[in-house]
Amino acid sequence: MIESNNFKPHITRYLYRLLFLVPAGLLITSSCSNAEGEALARTEVRSSRVATDSESQPPAGHAWVIFGNDTVVAEVAATAEERSQGLMYRDELPDGTGMLFVFTDNQVRSFWMANTYIALDIAYMDPSYVIVDIIAMEPLVTDSYPSAAPAMFGLEVRQGWFQEHAIRIGDKAEIVFGVRAGR
Repeated sequence: MIESNNFKPHITRYLYRLLFLVPAGLLITSSCSNAEGEALARTEVRSSRVATDSESQPPAGHAWVIFGNDTVVAEVAATAEERSQGLMYRDELPDGTGMLFVFTDNQVRSFWMANTYIALDIAYMDPSYVIVDIIAMEPLVTDSYPSAAPAMFGLEVRQGWFQEHAIRIGDKAEIVFGVRAGR
């Protein structure tokens, strides 16, 4: 009996640890895993071409064009009419915004700046969203600015934006498209 009396405090401390500290540790670990899982889920949503969660997607008719830590909120020009209008007749283009031209095939593209009052850069991208060319375009110039390689996408931003963010030919974008109404 004396031995068991001396052993009780040790068992009590052991049981306390087992009953209270281990579940608390598991709860904390579970919370961390859940937070990591949620972060991973957000990354997976961001990586998809069309996001489905309304809080995790750009507005309809827009796309997030993501280069590492830099994101352009771009209007999407996917129809022939939208592409021909582009950014014409605008007086400004806020920093971090632009227009993403989407084509159905991959070929050498050519843009011009007729009726465009803002100096722009265009990044031509292939079907894998890899930049194949970046060109500075001057306002109101009617000469063509052709891509150096076939492209399926053109991203226009304020002139100098790519250089300021160290985005170069060969860099790959991640694009998240907002869902258009009726599609």
